[in-house]
Amino acid sequence: MSTKGTTDTQVLVIGSGPTGLLLAGDLAAAGIDVTLVERRPHGLANMTRAFGVHARTLEQLDARDLADELVATGTPLGSARLFGRADLDLTRLPSRFNHLLVTPQYEVERLLERRAVTAGVTFRYGTELRTLRQDADTVTAEFTDADGTPLTLTARHLVGADGVRSTVRSALGLPFPGGSVIRSIVLADVRLAEEPTDSFSVNGSGDAFAFIAPFGDGWFRVMGWSRTRQVPDTEPVDLEEIRELTRRALGTDLGMHDARWISRFHSDERQAPSYRVGRVFLAGDAAHVHSPAGGQGMNTGLQDAANLSWKLTAVLRGDAPDPEALLDSYQSERHPVGAMVLRTSGALVRLAMAHTPLTRALRSLATRFLSAARPAATRAMGMISGIGIAYAPPAGSARPAGRRAPDARLREGRLYELLRAGEFVLIAPEGRPPALPGSAPVSPDRLVRATWRDPARRTSVLVRPDGYVHWTSN
Repeated sequence: MSTKGTTDTQVLVIGSGPTGLLLAGDLAAAGIDVTLVERRPHGLANMTRAFGVHARTLEQLDARDLADELVATGTPLGSARLFGRADLDLTRLPSRFNHLLVTPQYEVERLLERRAVTAGVTFRYGTELRTLRQDADTVTAEFTDADGTPLTLTARHLVGADGVRSTVRSALGLPFPGGSVIRSIVLADVRLAEEPTDSFSVNGSGDAFAFIAPFGDGWFRVMGWSRTRQVPDTEPVDLEEIRELTRRALGTDLGMHDARWISRFHSDERQAPSYRVGRVFLAGDAAHVHSPAGGQGMNTGLQDAANLSWKLTAVLRGDAPDPEALLDSYQSERHPVGAMVLRTSGALVRLAMAHTPLTRALRSLATRFLSAARPAATRAMGMISGIGIAYAPPAGSARPAGRRAPDARLREGRLYELLRAGEFVLIAPEGRPPALPGSAPVSPDRLVRATWRDPARRTSVLVRPDGYVHWTSN
């Protein structure tokens, strides 16, 4: 079978959702040759389910000079009320972005696509992956182009960011164990005749649950579920169904009207056992999928991409002393995070679905505990927002290595402004340049060097491009 042509590239990224766009943009900005392949035509409308951007994701976008522009597209929420009892005060998060940003996923994609185009990513839309194979040096992928013509692309590495029905994952023969956690969820973007009392409300009545959150432009995202209305995803849904279950869960439908988008879907809990098979990686929904509770899906995928992009860059540049160990660390760092998100989102959705006297009593106890026990609430917010996620320290190092680096104000500017170079940042006391550890996957001539504002700080800190501490001096 003839092909249209073979294109050699360093990295092939499959899927142009937020995960694939951030990853491809990072690599291209670092000078890596990247081709991004998407089966959908360019510009196809994507009224997707994701609507919340958490604090840690906003910090990652800040490190790419996109956060402030994204915040302007939505509504920052400083608190959330769960089940009419637990008030989570997000303003206590130790971040410049101490809130949940409500904004449609397509706004995130718009900014990430613009950045990827500017950085020089090669896009191939309307091109569908059929199969792939790999050897010791390359990955070869077979596609069908928009006009049905076969196409072969060869790369050093390939990343599957192609969603829950990932062709990449299937081609690798990886299982996707798990099952459906909740069926017949309905979503809508609506206008309201009455403003909600709380900016973000979640409640359940036993037979139904619902939440409402504002986009900030007069539109509101509504999600709901009814125990008595369990039908296939293909069953039509109308605004009256959403009004009815919202009244049951929240006590009012707030006069919702003029829906611009309505959808019905089900939610699975699944995770691939491995995020890396040789030269091929999985990220985002291709690697893990879970309930929408907590709004962590898109956020987890974006943080997968931020973790993987700098590691691929270091290996392709020849900066990694142990390339295989560095690439394996993507699995060891991100797979436990995916498992944690499955647990927390699953727990939240099961609390929302509680209907027996015992499970509703347990929900009441849990929400009262979160309201009364500030450390527990802070920890919960840290994990859901991503601020509290940490990785194991590299071999031979100790905490705070592996933890998120706060946005320190340095003499040269904020840390996350300096991270916009896409490189490691070395922060040291004035006049005391430290010797880098031999295991650091960074070339000294690419370091961004910075100085503490406080002359009393005598330690040195090496911060990874994804904003986590790699090493500290004694």
